[in-house]
Amino acid sequence: MAKTPSRSATPAAGAGADWRHATLDRMRALIFEADPAIVEERKYRDVPTWSRDGMICTGETYKAVVKLTFMRGAALSDPKRLFNASLDGNTRRAIDIREGETVNATAFKALVRAAVRLNRGA
Repeated sequence: MAKTPSRSATPAAGAGADWRHATLDRMRALIFEADPAIVEERKYRDVPTWSRDGMICTGETYKAVVKLTFMRGAALSDPKRLFNASLDGNTRRAIDIREGETVNATAFKALVRAAVRLNRGA
């Protein structure tokens, strides 16, 4: 049974949401804009995970950041230098977003598309 994308898995603004939920919702929207065939599931203690032909990334909220961890981020080209966390590993890379920060939407969607291509072996 295929999972269907969850496009509003966090509280809506005004319903107890804070900047972290709003940021995660914005990043979720960009992920689906990049590739509508991406599937969102909840794993690892209710953490949203996005995949297509393999896992692309996870989205976690912490007190000071929203963290998007790309499972194979070290293998992705990042010309706009979005990755700013977990830079020492050989596999994963992450983007930490702090309150008030924005992520270049065009560059982020390109990163998501590149991750899908990598998963597909293209």
